[in-house]
This record gives sequence, structure tokens and C-alpha cells, in this order.
Amino acid sequence: MKPRAVIDTNVLFEGLTHQGSAAALIVEAWLLDLFQPCVSTTLAYEYMDVLMRHLSAQRWPTIQPLVSTLLGKATFIDIYFTWRPMSPDPGDDHVIDCVMNAAAPLVTANIKDFRQAQQNLGLRLMTPLAFVTYLANQPQE
Repeated sequence: MKPRAVIDTNVLFEGLTHQGSAAALIVEAWLLDLFQPCVSTTLAYEYMDVLMRHLSAQRWPTIQPLVSTLLGKATFIDIYFTWRPMSPDPGDDHVIDCVMNAAAPLVTANIKDFRQAQQNLGLRLMTPLAFVTYLANQPQE
């Protein structure tokens, strides 16, 4: 069984824009089906919104098909329970809901905004580098 994870928007953005980074390796692992990415509908919309706003008008059309491919490989998580508010950044509460409903770790470069959820809910956090290391140590199927 493949490991599951929720990939935070900051990791996806970096992975699509910085070749050679740990986040870029996560995007490659996503494309190669080396783990099972979990997303909620809200998180998928956030991915698209952030990328559209922060990429140039010339770059977004070249990245959009890749994002669609990534989302096509993801497991969409229904949000049955919510734990709001749980983050100092209210915009991160939907990510916490996705992580908790998916029963998967969150891979993020923004650990500090999820510490309260980690302490109170047992939310599992991993940095991009820690997740890449974890994937590298998984037995091949």
C-alpha cells in the first residue's frame, strides 16, 4: 500500500517552480505514483487559485495541464468533520480538515502555522525534505 499525504499549496508551488528542490522531487513522485496524494475540493481550488495568481500569464497555461494531471492522480477526500478554528492562519483550517479526514500526514514548508493542530489533534507534519527521505526509504512495489 502506498503512503498517503496531503501536500500543502506552498510545497506544490515550489515543486512546480524550483527544479532540484525537495518539493520538485515530491511533484515527480506524485507523477510517478510513488505515494497517494490526498486533496479536498477546497485544497484543489486553492492550488489553482494560488498558481494562477502567482505565475505569469505566459507560464500559467504551460503549468495548468500538469496541475490537472496531478489532481487526476489524487484521491479526493470528503470532509465529514471539521476542527475549526485550529490555525493562527484561518486560511489553513481547510488544510487541517483535509489532513484529519484523510488520516494522512501534511507535507508543508510552513510548520509553525500547524503546530497547534499537531499538539491538540495529533496532526502529523513533515517537511518536504523529510517526506522525500521517507519515500526514498519505502520498499518498492
